[in-house]
Amino acid sequence: MAHTALTPVFVGLRTGLHVLFLALTALVAARALLSPTPASGAVIVLCVVLAATYLAGAFLARRGRTASKAPAVAWLALLTLEWMALLWLIPEAAYLVFPLFFLFLHLLGRTWGPLAILASTVVAICALGLHGGWTVGGVVGPLVGAGVALLIGLGYQAIAREAVEREALMSELLRTRGQLAATEHESGVLAERARLAREIHDTLAQGLSSIQLLLYAAERADPDRPGIEHIRLARETAASNLADARRFIQELTPPVLDDQGLGGALRRLAETQWSTQGLDVRVRVSDTAALPMHLQTALLRIAQGAVANVLQHANASTATITLEVQGDALSFTVEDDGDGFDPSAVPSDQAGRSDSFGLRATRERVQQLGGTLDLRSAPGRGTTLVVTLSPVVAS
Repeated sequence: MAHTALTPVFVGLRTGLHVLFLALTALVAARALLSPTPASGAVIVLCVVLAATYLAGAFLARRGRTASKAPAVAWLALLTLEWMALLWLIPEAAYLVFPLFFLFLHLLGRTWGPLAILASTVVAICALGLHGGWTVGGVVGPLVGAGVALLIGLGYQAIAREAVEREALMSELLRTRGQLAATEHESGVLAERARLAREIHDTLAQGLSSIQLLLYAAERADPDRPGIEHIRLARETAASNLADARRFIQELTPPVLDDQGLGGALRRLAETQWSTQGLDVRVRVSDTAALPMHLQTALLRIAQGAVANVLQHANASTATITLEVQGDALSFTVEDDGDGFDPSAVPSDQAGRSDSFGLRATRERVQQLGGTLDLRSAPGRGTTLVVTLSPVVAS
C-alpha cells in the first residue's frame, strides 16, 4: 500500500483484525479444553489449522500482491471451509464469522462481498440453532454483527479510496507548483532581459549616439584645428561603445523576437515548422513595436502551445492567428478548422494528463498577464482560443 497520511490508521485496523481473529480462535480452543467433549480433540486441531492458514495468508499478503486475485480468493475459500467444519463441531466457532465478514468485503469486492456476508450469517444462525436451539439472541446476534461489519467495511473502503484520490491530488498539486514556478521564473527572466535591453537602448545607447554625432559635427566643422585627433579618437571610442551597447541589446532580446517582433516570429514558425507538418497557419498580426517585449514573448508562447495542440489533436488543415489592438485593449486569437470537441465533456480527473498541460499552462500564463482566456469549441466546428487583455499592461 502506498504511504499516505492515513497509512497508520489502515495498519492499525488490519493489525486489530489479525489480533481479533487469532484471539477468537484461541477462545474456541480454550472452550474445548475447559469443557471437554468427544469432539474436543478435533476442535483443537482444527483451531490450530485455522490459525496456521490465516497466518500463512496474512504473511503472503504482506510479502507482496499479484495482479490476480485468484490465490487470495482460494485462500479465503479454504479459510471459510475450515471455519464451517469447526462450526459443525462447536457453537462458539460462530464468533469467528465477524472477522470473516471483513475479509469477504476486502477480497470479494462491493458486489460479492455482501452476498458472502449474508450467506455466512445464515450459516452461523443455523449452526447456533442446531447446537443450542433457536433463540432470539442466536438470530439477532449474527445479524447485528453482519450489519456492523458491513458498515465498518464499506466505511474503510471509502476512506481508502479518498486517501488514494487525495494522494494523487497532492502529487498533481506538487507537480503543478513546480511547473508554475518554472514558468514564473522564465517569465521573470524574459521580463528582466527586456527591461535591461530597453534601459540600455533608452539611456546608454542614445547617449553614445548623441556623443558620436556631436563629435562628428565638431570634427567636420574644423578639420584642421589643433587637437582634432583627440576629437576623432573620442568619436571612434563612442562609436565602438555604441556598437557594444547595441550588441548587448540584441543579446538581451529574445532571439525569435529580435528583428520583426511577434508577427515576424510567428510567420517564420508558420513557414519553417508548422507548414512542414501539414498545417497552413495564417498570421494576421500587424506592427507590435508598441507592445512590451515580455508581452510579445508571452503571446508567442501561447501561440506555440495552441498550434501544438492543433497539430496533435485537431486534424486541422488551416489555422489562423490574429492580433487586434484597439486603444488599451488587446485580443489574441488562435482558430482552427479541425475536429473540435465538447469542453464540458472533458473529465476533470484528467487535468493532470500531459496532453492537457499545454492548455493549463496557457491559462496560468494569461492569468499572470491579468487577462482572460476563452476556449470555444464544438464537435466538427473547430476550436477558437481567445486571449483578452484590457488594459494592456506595460512592463
